[in-house]
Amino acid sequence: MTREEFIKKVDEKIKLIRTEKGYTQDKMAEILGISKKTLVQVEKERASLGWSVAIAVCVIFKESEILELTFGGDIDEIILSLSFANEERRYAPTLGGKVWWNNIKSEKGFTIQQNIISNHYRILDSNNRRICYSFEREYIDMRFKELTE
Repeated sequence: MTREEFIKKVDEKIKLIRTEKGYTQDKMAEILGISKKTLVQVEKERASLGWSVAIAVCVIFKESEILELTFGGDIDEIILSLSFANEERRYAPTLGGKVWWNNIKSEKGFTIQQNIISNHYRILDSNNRRICYSFEREYIDMRFKELTE
């Protein structure tokens, strides 16, 4: 997934998110810090929210079922993966990937998983704590090898 693909997905879901939360266009525009005119244009697929506002939508409405179904769980991880190449935040806890993840490889207490929607990868330790994540499989394989040697 690229930033552009991420933004497009948020653009496509903004009206559903607004409806899910029960907000008018005026209120949603106020919450996001954009004009109502801009929001209307995005909802009509004539404009885009852009990177910053797409992130704001995901942070403000991170509990949205629409976003969860669109991105497959932890949106923070996707945003960080798109913002920083091969980001590592050691030992961030997870639920172990029971819903949105496929196990790719397990060895010596470490597991590579791939998100079924966004397709990004992560490595978990034996306590389901996130070691690292990335969209780059080569990086994940290199880190997995380092961890299991």
